Amino acid sequence: MTSDEMFDSGRSADSGRPDQVKKEAGFRKTGDQAISETPLHSRRKSRRIMVGSVPVGGGAPISVQSMTNTVTADINATLQQIAELAAAGCDIVRVAVPSQDDADALPIITKKSPIPVIADIHFQSRYVFQAIDAGCAAVRVNPGNIRKFDQVGPDICKAATEAGISLRIGVNAGSLDKDIYAKYGGPTPEALVESAMKEARMFEDVGFHDFKISVKHHDPITMVQTYRLLASKGDWPLHLGVTEAGPAWQGTIKSCLAFGALLSEGIGDTIRVSLSAPPVEEVKVGCKILEYLGLRQRHFDIISCPSCGRAQVDVIQLAREVTEGLKDITAPIRVAVMGCIVNGPGEAREADLGVASGNGKGQIIIKGKVVQTVPEDQIVPTLLERARAIAADMEAKAAAEGETISDMGPTVVPVTGTAS
Repeated sequence: MTSDEMFDSGRSADSGRPDQVKKEAGFRKTGDQAISETPLHSRRKSRRIMVGSVPVGGGAPISVQSMTNTVTADINATLQQIAELAAAGCDIVRVAVPSQDDADALPIITKKSPIPVIADIHFQSRYVFQAIDAGCAAVRVNPGNIRKFDQVGPDICKAATEAGISLRIGVNAGSLDKDIYAKYGGPTPEALVESAMKEARMFEDVGFHDFKISVKHHDPITMVQTYRLLASKGDWPLHLGVTEAGPAWQGTIKSCLAFGALLSEGIGDTIRVSLSAPPVEEVKVGCKILEYLGLRQRHFDIISCPSCGRAQVDVIQLAREVTEGLKDITAPIRVAVMGCIVNGPGEAREADLGVASGNGKGQIIIKGKVVQTVPEDQIVPTLLERARAIAADMEAKAAAEGETISDMGPTVVPVTGTAS
């Protein structure tokens, strides 16, 4: 069976996405796949690997990753956080394994996790083998800081091959090889790429190809330049990330800029938004980036006008209350919250549900038709009630067709042109 056939066999007949991909002993999980297009650019052609049931590369849907911030040895806390991440739309989760207690917790975590688990391992090669034996879907290893990697590397590749799992390798600006750092005078794009390719050769020289590469930097411009350069050097699947991006607002901006630039060029196969914030916030940002780039089915979305002198209601507060009230909605409903009659009626007409506000009241608009006029203090409760009714109707129709509209998994964008 080829990787394409295996990918297809793991798709749900109704949803068209990989739900369960069965392991086969000794199966090499790389392969080629017809390229799915973004609306902006042809996808870069990369080879396919698998992270558990999630395909990465080869035109597969771009997956969203995050990392738990619990002590992995605290199994209940870690599984609870994984469940929250999965509910928010996370496709793959990484857990830290800095100690023996953490490694010992992996068998239970991997068995009970609803999404594939990657073990994040540094320094101790024995934890890599434990993670593989524990059933982890993949292992993140840094050859540069694994002790005696030149000796244990081939054994790691052999164990991963026999278990049918993939690896993630790569370099961050803060962990660049000191000789390469000196050669280039810092973590330049050329330095990061040379380091990553050096690591790739370590694996490829022993015949192992089931890995993806990351070359992260905290500066979005350097990060974009680095991934562009690496993408031109080979067909490895690429894991995108702006490392140490900062607090939520700052890191979100950096990630949107960098991911937007690369994904709009077809570069990138899986993403992780790195924020100094709860991990679930990383997933929310990552999912929305993909949604707004047309790379994942869009879910609840709010359109609201900026605050200006024409507004006759407090648009900021109105939008905040509607967003908070509908935060659990996963149906692809678009709600427009508008503060005046200039753009309000037109914008609301383009949404599933909207309100055009003014003169102490709001016109509730559904699919372009005014269905109700309510006092200003009833705008929010009315919108929430109407939105939930529309969402419930969408879910009922999806269920009647054998689909699940609240499924947060990635969606392949149909090919709209010829891939280059």
